[in-house]
Amino acid sequence: MVVAICDDEKAIRDILEEKVKKHVPGAKIIQFSSGETLLMSIISIDILFLDIQMPGTDGMQVAREIRKTDKEMQIVFVTGVEEFVFQAFDVGALHYLVKPIDEKKLAKVLKAAEEKIAIRDKNNIERASIMVSSGRIHTKIYLDEIVYAEVFNRKIVIHTTTDEIEYYGKMSDLEDMAGDDFFRPHRAYLINMKYVVRYDATNIYLEKGQVIMAKQNYKSFVESYMKYSMK
Repeated sequence: MVVAICDDEKAIRDILEEKVKKHVPGAKIIQFSSGETLLMSIISIDILFLDIQMPGTDGMQVAREIRKTDKEMQIVFVTGVEEFVFQAFDVGALHYLVKPIDEKKLAKVLKAAEEKIAIRDKNNIERASIMVSSGRIHTKIYLDEIVYAEVFNRKIVIHTTTDEIEYYGKMSDLEDMAGDDFFRPHRAYLINMKYVVRYDATNIYLEKGQVIMAKQNYKSFVESYMKYSMK
């Protein structure tokens, strides 16, 4: 489990880290001194303790950015002013802690976060996924979140429901990994049948974007889509 602490005050970060270690001894704890450094990080975080009042990008702004791509991170706001906590639930925060942090309340919040993470992990075990690599960055992508993929500037660009991931690879390899719920209507595209809104002989319109239909693939697509729809 990865626990991140983002606060512009080092003393607060250190105190909170010490307290978290007592309750989650096996956790990997990472500190961030600003919202900007947190948002630039590529580390996958399970629980985030996030200060609301920080110079530059404040905690609420950070949380809104995170929620654009990550709906499951357990965000716990840390604040010295309770009036801000009412905004916390607008970004799906698990809870909030008021400084100075009460250890009993921290323990309850950590337990609640761990329970939610356990449910998340159990649900995700059964979800099919692929791993793609770009340089030293390795990204796990759930197949049911892929809307479509395209070839662009000699790269594969995977468009998910929340993000875009680029990597060097072959579309044919991705097609093999993706399975029967996907179709390749054009040599430059691979689509997920789940997100098809409508189609004609030249285009497929998806919930997010549209792709070209090669004339010779139209009949095959219709047959495949009808088969998918009857599942």
